[in-house]
Amino acid sequence: MSQLNSDNLKPENLTRLAGSFEEAVTIVKDFALLEIQKQSKEKRLYYHTSAHAYGVQKRARIIFQAIEPFVSITSKTSLTRLKYLIDICAISHDMVQEFMPNASPNTFRRRKPGVSEAATISKLINYTKSIKIQSIDQAEENKIFLTNSDLQIIQEAIEATICLYDFEDNSMYQPALYSTNKKISLPAHIIALSDLGSLGIEGIEAYLKEGNLIFLEENPDIIPIILNKEYLNQPELAKKLKHRLLKKAKFQVNFARGREARFMREVTGLPVEAIAILRNEVFRFLNKDTIKKIESIIPHTDDTKLEELIEFFDLPRLI
Repeated sequence: MSQLNSDNLKPENLTRLAGSFEEAVTIVKDFALLEIQKQSKEKRLYYHTSAHAYGVQKRARIIFQAIEPFVSITSKTSLTRLKYLIDICAISHDMVQEFMPNASPNTFRRRKPGVSEAATISKLINYTKSIKIQSIDQAEENKIFLTNSDLQIIQEAIEATICLYDFEDNSMYQPALYSTNKKISLPAHIIALSDLGSLGIEGIEAYLKEGNLIFLEENPDIIPIILNKEYLNQPELAKKLKHRLLKKAKFQVNFARGREARFMREVTGLPVEAIAILRNEVFRFLNKDTIKKIESIIPHTDDTKLEELIEFFDLPRLI
């Protein structure tokens, strides 16, 4: 990340001039990373950190590389521009995290679908509009950084990461990938696949680590209970703690099953030749053997002991 002072990112210090489109992209990504770091500290985020942003960026680049040879586009410049827009979306898609007010202090934190994404889009687009590219010809005005078409691509791509819960398979999915009314754009398709792609692309270890970090982020009230072992002499507290940990463990298993079962539907609309590569080479861990291993690794049966769950989630170390 290039050196930026957060004070320079305040509205009163804008507009910013960039020497090129590439430099402008870097400025935007730096801004997003600074915002993510600020949010991580202020809101006690364990999962939605810069590490997740970089992870999505890495996966998006891998997916794009697999698809690129089969994409029909008018010019190489347009294809290059798409890469940069995808990079912006990957880094910034979770820039703002908004939680709903908790009715009780001893409950998990919830997000209303679409709220964080809308806040992210608003902040990101407002910032990009403050950037101009220095014109070589001093007689010309500074050129705008992103066109309305670019901004539409960014908005759609971030909206595509909105997740909903499916009660039929007790898993999560991104409705944008299932819409029959509107064909999703390539950048949006790639960002959505990248956001939930850790299991398929990186494997079981990465998937389990992400799940544990998400649990901590959504259940910060559990941290002192675990660290101070408050549950040891409080049977009712231990019971509630086990319920929450077991519920998360079961979700982890169901979510993995959902990722494997939904994959072919979620890549529908991409070039046929690319789908084969994505299936066999990119998302190579999405198979029945992986699901069986996850089912055997994650303690998710009702007779699981609390100590087993605490050890599995590895919470003391992550905290």
